Amino acid sequence: MATSSLPELPGLPGLQTRNIYCIGRNYDAHARELNNPVPDRPVLFIKPLASLSFDGVILLPPFISEPHYETELVVAIGKKGKNIKEEEALNHVAGYGLGIDVTARDIQHELKKASHPWFLAKGLDTFAQVSSFIAADAVDDPQNIIFTMNLNGKRKQTGNTSKMVFSVKEQIAWLSRFVTLQPGDLLFTGTPEGVGSLKGGDILQAEMTPGEVTLEVRVKNII
Repeated sequence: MATSSLPELPGLPGLQTRNIYCIGRNYDAHARELNNPVPDRPVLFIKPLASLSFDGVILLPPFISEPHYETELVVAIGKKGKNIKEEEALNHVAGYGLGIDVTARDIQHELKKASHPWFLAKGLDTFAQVSSFIAADAVDDPQNIIFTMNLNGKRKQTGNTSKMVFSVKEQIAWLSRFVTLQPGDLLFTGTPEGVGSLKGGDILQAEMTPGEVTLEVRVKNII
């Protein structure tokens, strides 16, 4: 049942955010650019609600030396489900949007060396930037979406969901084996190649077609 204290998803009236699930290394070229193996099953991590931002401002604390952007398709779940079959998975989607998964890469490297979870590298305030959403029925095929991101006016990332290692429906079906998906859950579906560093003053502009979804984000240093 929705709670008034939870943030409502822009473009999807009445749907409030619950959990933020993220799939890593879901594009071959991105896995290779970070010298990671291409996984044989989805790589899952989570972000807390505290990291979620619809305000378009990334706040960088002074103890981070290597913040990175990662542009992704974000799926909003609209219907509760457990052990969802792949052929039924898209029926559980309420809408699609764009997200910037911000990663403290320096902290992530330290955590990986110690075999620790990535939470502290992924879960800081404002590290889950999300656009408004378009309804699922406005997208004929979520595996035929193109999205781009410009940093300070220069193209840095171009993604095509047809190149995902695990499709949207595969991700939903797999995740629902382990957790019951709830209306308002968000799924960051992975980033293509081209990730890179951020600094205060940067402006990120992302676009998605079909659907004419846009996301503009500014980066600010916390002093």
